[in-house]
Parts: sequence; C-alpha cells; structure tokens
Amino acid sequence: MRFAFHPEADEEFRAAIQYYEGCELGLGQDFSLEIYCAIQNILSYPMAWPVLGGDVRRCMCHRFPYGILYSIESDRIYILSIMHLHRHPDSWRQRL
Repeated sequence: MRFAFHPEADEEFRAAIQYYEGCELGLGQDFSLEIYCAIQNILSYPMAWPVLGGDVRRCMCHRFPYGILYSIESDRIYILSIMHLHRHPDSWRQRL
C-alpha cells in the first residue's frame, strides 16, 4: 500500500521539520524520521490505531507531541494532518 499527504498536512510536516531544525541542528531530521517510521507502521497495520470519527484514525508519535491523522482508502493511506497535540484538536476536520 502507498500513502499520500493532504496538501495542508504536507505543509504542517515541512513547517514542523523547519521548526525543530531551528531549535537544534539535526532535530528536524529526527522528527522527519519519527514521522516516516510512524507512517510505515500505519502502512503495515492500518487498522491498529483508534478511530477519531468517521473513518479517520490517529497514530501517535513516540518522541514528539504529534499525531498522524489518516484515512484508509481503497488504494492508499491518505494523511489528513500531521497534528501537534497541543493545538486545536478539530483543526483538521475541514479537510474531509
């Protein structure tokens, strides 16, 4: 199975990488690797994470305060948000 980012999720991801890289050299790369590791887990076990609503699920990251919100489509995992867990929890809903 493959995956794709919603355009706003891709922007969130890139902005978070830049933020962490600005905090400490290499931390942005660590964040990126953490997200891609979580995405690989989602691809391997798409039904393993809890449903937030409708068909949207959330996989939590271990090291960073982020969750990956995604839906399972017939041919891919569609990532709706790379969501910081301390921000408004419903900010991704308009992306459905």
